[in-house]
Amino acid sequence: MKLWTGRFQKELSKTTNDFNSSIPFDKRMYREDITGSIAHATMLGECGIIEKSESELICKELSAILSDIESGSLPIDMEAEDIHSFVEAELTKRLGDTGKRVHTARSRNDQVALDIRMYLKNEAAGIQKLLCDLISVICDKALENSETVMPGYTHLQRAQPITFGHHLLAYGEMLKRDLSRLDDCIERMDEMPLGSGALAGTTYPINRELTAKLLGFSRVTNNSLDGVSDRDFCLEIASVLSIIMVHLSRFSEEIIMWCSWEFKFIELDDAFSTGSSIMPQKKNPDIAELVRGKSGRVFGDLMTLLTVMKGIPLAYNKDMQEDKEAVFDAVDTVKMCLTAFTPMIETMKVLKNNMRNAAARGFINATDCADYLTKKGMPFRDAYKITGQLVATCIDKNTTLEELSITDYQAVCNVFDNDIYDAISLDRCVNERKVLGSPCSENVRFQANRLKETIEKGFV
Repeated sequence: MKLWTGRFQKELSKTTNDFNSSIPFDKRMYREDITGSIAHATMLGECGIIEKSESELICKELSAILSDIESGSLPIDMEAEDIHSFVEAELTKRLGDTGKRVHTARSRNDQVALDIRMYLKNEAAGIQKLLCDLISVICDKALENSETVMPGYTHLQRAQPITFGHHLLAYGEMLKRDLSRLDDCIERMDEMPLGSGALAGTTYPINRELTAKLLGFSRVTNNSLDGVSDRDFCLEIASVLSIIMVHLSRFSEEIIMWCSWEFKFIELDDAFSTGSSIMPQKKNPDIAELVRGKSGRVFGDLMTLLTVMKGIPLAYNKDMQEDKEAVFDAVDTVKMCLTAFTPMIETMKVLKNNMRNAAARGFINATDCADYLTKKGMPFRDAYKITGQLVATCIDKNTTLEELSITDYQAVCNVFDNDIYDAISLDRCVNERKVLGSPCSENVRFQANRLKETIEKGFV
């Protein structure tokens, strides 16, 4: 029986029921729903709204229902309208009229607003743990490769020498910001809406602060209309999850390039690669490609939520039932991607010699050659032009700046001396970049250790 059947003379058609039902996706909130009901019943008893003995009996039976669901002895009825209806119906089945008292001074509107906040707070914290695991792996890999020279790129063209550790830590910084954004989400979710009723609160003398305390919320919502109709927290976490997927997608793109024969900077472990049905030589980076592809799915979830919410008048409207499928899918997808992505990075093999060879053939020390001249008193723009001429000479002779003879250097500019070779050596080019945030080996080790310490202290 539906909770709202008193006014209606006809049974709901099966088509309407199936279309209206949310239990296929909101059933996952059974724990939050029962926990919220236990806190609500406790508060009702403490406030004398229902008898203390009834409150205690309701709480005891709700705990039993939770245990039965989790043990599998109580399957969730997929014919129920939603998880709230299922739990209340099961409680009434077990306790009779006493079970019916649990819904005193609340509505499904504030009940679902509570459940989804509680659920997303827990899920956000879980995603933070997965992000910390990935950041930790990135830091370990960066420490292993603090001296691994590779070309840094702009426009996908070899630009300046960096270390692989420095490159990896760029993603560590992105993910650290994601942790902080999730912190902000959790803080704004930390408002308890129960007590808002359907939209206008309740005439019962409830104690909302007590319910909030029992449920671990730091405060209650300030406006009953907003309490039941606010889904900003869903929009916000979907936005943060979309940004996380942008970062994972960018990282995936580079993994895909790096393990190609054209780069061959890394090799993925066999456990995180697949082959071809007809090409026996293939080793495909499917995990990275799937992560890159699934980013669009999470972006779509965000767009769904924005579109659902953009035209809804206050307060609750049935459109808002669409919030759960989208935000749950975004959460599930990000968790799945992080779970697969982290061990892929942890087990990948870094081909250090290939990285160094690519750095040596790309004239990425040209800026350092120009800096050599400026340190001897030449204006940078003149030094830049001379170095460009030297690069052209190298291309014409199929050689590199390191291999170009001193005669060729001095033919372009007599300021050059034999110390130019030390000035443009790849190791020196990298390790002279000592400014905070730069890629010298010492900085990479410092950055990696500091980042690990940061996440271990609670990702502040």
